[in-house]
Amino acid sequence: MRSLLACVLLALSPSALAAEAVHLAPHRAVYDLSLSGSSGTRAVEGARGRIVFDFSGDSCKGFALQYRQVTVLESSESGTRTSDLRNTTFESGDGRSFRFRTQSDLNGKAAAPVDGSAERSANGVDVTLKQPKRGEMAVPGEVLFPAAHMRRLIEAARAGQTTVAVKVFDGSDDGRKVYDTLAVIGPQRAVAADAAKSDPAKPDATKPDAPKPASVPVDAPLRDGAMAAMPHWPVTLSYFSPGEGERTPVYVLAFDLYENGVSGALRLDYGEFSLKGELSRIDLLPESKDCKP
Repeated sequence: MRSLLACVLLALSPSALAAEAVHLAPHRAVYDLSLSGSSGTRAVEGARGRIVFDFSGDSCKGFALQYRQVTVLESSESGTRTSDLRNTTFESGDGRSFRFRTQSDLNGKAAAPVDGSAERSANGVDVTLKQPKRGEMAVPGEVLFPAAHMRRLIEAARAGQTTVAVKVFDGSDDGRKVYDTLAVIGPQRAVAADAAKSDPAKPDATKPDAPKPASVPVDAPLRDGAMAAMPHWPVTLSYFSPGEGERTPVYVLAFDLYENGVSGALRLDYGEFSLKGELSRIDLLPESKDCKP
């Protein structure tokens, strides 16, 4: 897996890293949710919940994702709201086909499930819906599915690019929405506690009169082991409804993107309130040894 090659990757030049194929590691991650901020007339006063992210597969067999997010919001104006979102997807390794199914309920009342599939070609994406209502739609131009989008972001980060703008389809909402996305990528984080000592251009932090390198908070499960030595970048990813001119994002996701596709330091901004997702557990799962794309 990529994490076992971290020390080798650190010795490679940026151009070599950009040219190497991106590897998304199978993993199971658990994020504990809490309120980060709130605004508006019906302000959220408290929040708690959990995200379980179960990602498996490879570029030969395809990528499967089971995602569940349970969120409890508390407000003196609107009372307590409990939402339970369950999303299951499968994306082919070449990023050309995508299947999705979403089930959700609010305060115990289930919404109609969303079930469908999509195919990507040189001309765009064709979406076929089974539920909640049968139908088809076509979206012209380049549209990426989630795993392909993640790989695009990692490729851009390795190459030193600071922005990535692309259309994304993930089957969310009613299964008919294609979002314009804009990712802003920050500089690569230090991958070791003694990074400053290995770079002659930086001051030696071991000397009393030398300024200490800035400390960047890292979720506890990512501080030790293979993940601690893995290159990662801060990313702010905004989702927009399609249109022209200046638009307000409908949703903003901020996170530390690791080179193997793992995310840490999660922030979810819904406009009127935002949530912090602290990674409480990460399990890197066994991988297929016969996949050589």
